[in-house]
Amino acid sequence: MENKRILVENSHKRSEGYGVEKKSSYSKKILLGEELEKIIINNKELIEVSKLYIDMIFSAVMDNEFIIVLTDNKGCILYIKGGEENSQKLDCVNLNVGAYMDEENIGTNAMGTAINEDKCVQITASEHYIEGLQGLTCSAAPIHNTSGDIIGTLNLTGRSNMKHPHTLGLVVFGVKAIENELDNKKINDILTQTYNYMESVIDNSDKGIMIINKEGKIININKFGAEIFNKDKDDLLKEEVSYILPDLGNIFKDLDTDNSNIIKEVKLRHTSTYKTKLVFKGIRHKEKIIGMVVTMNNEKEEKDVKDPTGAFLTFNDIIGESVAITNVITNCKIIANSPSTVLIQGESGTGKEVIAQAMHNYSLRRGSKFVAINCGAIPANLIESELFGYEDGTFTGGKKGGKLGKFEIASGGTLFLDEIGEMPLEMQVNLLRVLQDGRVTRLGGDTEIPVDVRVIAATNKKLKEQVKKGNFREDLYYRLCVIPIMLPPLRERNGDVEKLIEYFLRIKSFKLNKVMPEIKEDLYNGLLSYDWPGNIRQLENYIENIVNLDGNISFDLWEDCDEKIDKVIHKDAMQANYYENYEVKKDTFNLQELECEAINEAIKSCNYNMTKVAKALGISRNTLYLKIKKYKIEV
Repeated sequence: MENKRILVENSHKRSEGYGVEKKSSYSKKILLGEELEKIIINNKELIEVSKLYIDMIFSAVMDNEFIIVLTDNKGCILYIKGGEENSQKLDCVNLNVGAYMDEENIGTNAMGTAINEDKCVQITASEHYIEGLQGLTCSAAPIHNTSGDIIGTLNLTGRSNMKHPHTLGLVVFGVKAIENELDNKKINDILTQTYNYMESVIDNSDKGIMIINKEGKIININKFGAEIFNKDKDDLLKEEVSYILPDLGNIFKDLDTDNSNIIKEVKLRHTSTYKTKLVFKGIRHKEKIIGMVVTMNNEKEEKDVKDPTGAFLTFNDIIGESVAITNVITNCKIIANSPSTVLIQGESGTGKEVIAQAMHNYSLRRGSKFVAINCGAIPANLIESELFGYEDGTFTGGKKGGKLGKFEIASGGTLFLDEIGEMPLEMQVNLLRVLQDGRVTRLGGDTEIPVDVRVIAATNKKLKEQVKKGNFREDLYYRLCVIPIMLPPLRERNGDVEKLIEYFLRIKSFKLNKVMPEIKEDLYNGLLSYDWPGNIRQLENYIENIVNLDGNISFDLWEDCDEKIDKVIHKDAMQANYYENYEVKKDTFNLQELECEAINEAIKSCNYNMTKVAKALGISRNTLYLKIKKYKIEV
């Protein structure tokens, strides 16, 4: 309150210095005719943008007697809402378009003082300088452009007894909305300017060029760019780039965290000998990405067996926002730069290589190679030469000059050992030695070669059990498991199935050149309640089946699950929670009959509340519905 009192006192002193008459009831300066018309034209954009939000505010207070006033940065009234209905009631008949509400012409008031102080302010009753305004309460806030300059004010005027903080809050809300809208128009102007400039040059370029707005839609593309996509230009305009290029990941997020250009290489389905290189450059406004310019060109694809496939995936390519996967991503980012060996464990199809590539691309090693080898796909007699290489003359028919092993190729980067649990026992001791010493010796050679490799291993097996069975070396297990990462199965990633379905529908429709189908409600609900024993890979294949069949599926989802269902139910928990107190009423001990009867009894006992039923049985709701389907239980 003390600050407000000082603000009003200072304003009164200024008003007195300006020579404003206290007995006055109107502004000393009121524009008419051509002068006013010029001011209105100069502020056309501000007026048009503000009208929508002025109407919204007025609808919120229309049951009371209020007037909403918009001024320019000098205090000239540009627009009034409610003037005809309420001016006489409020006894402010001289509040008209063209009147100046700055302190110099009418003394202390919310509009003029807001401009002078550059802050929102509420002026009530005798706080006004002239007597003609002292029956009013005025709440005003300055409107700023994208550069932070005052371009006007928004004001809400009512009776002095209507003073309330919420009226100033309404004005501030309206001003923020107006400023945001002006900011959006500025963004569109920037993109339009970029569009107009590109229009004059892009069709003469020897590269494909397209402009994308912040919503990810193509707003312009040149002729060569359309040819790269093998589509007409008109078919591409306003299309979402994520549909045309579905495997790009979150480019906007990548650009927001990296000021440099982002380069991607894609293989389009209609090109056999070319790959398409795309360079993404962000268009910025107030340090935020508001769009992109993308240059594209085709490059002949040259296959070189010496140059293995790199890592193209990042954490932004991981679809899902569940707590389970978010925690994994957070931990992987923390340890991405560590030289320690990582062991990724998870069921088949959970995306272990995606995580490995993402860690590599998040680390300081991202400029070096990412080399992947599947230890279960290479014959036992070849895996040693694949990993460590061989010297010239080691094998009959071997490559002249010898061959580099994957450790040497990956030196400086990352080596991903997939399906490490399948590695032959006799090879494991050699791998352990390299991991400990950081040196390899090629087959047929005697020179130790130092290598700087970050090893990430992955398996869908429980390696501790393999150690107990004698199938995996204990010392290698602990050498690999310096940093263990457990990837959650899809059934434990709450909410992610919907996002993955949407993602795969989009990329499979693009791949198959089909319209994205609409999945029937019963099938969609089935997909959501299914436990996905094959995880993301299984879901991807099922969605491809659905896209091929225009929204249908060629098999019974639940029958397919019957074979695998015992892998995903929690038998021990179910028995502990329910069978402990379950009285066997039959002479038979057939497990399926007991299970069916247990479910029926639980449903009745819990009054058909499936959440309670699942909890009583110690199983998930998804598994409960699978069982109900399997045993054809009516609910």
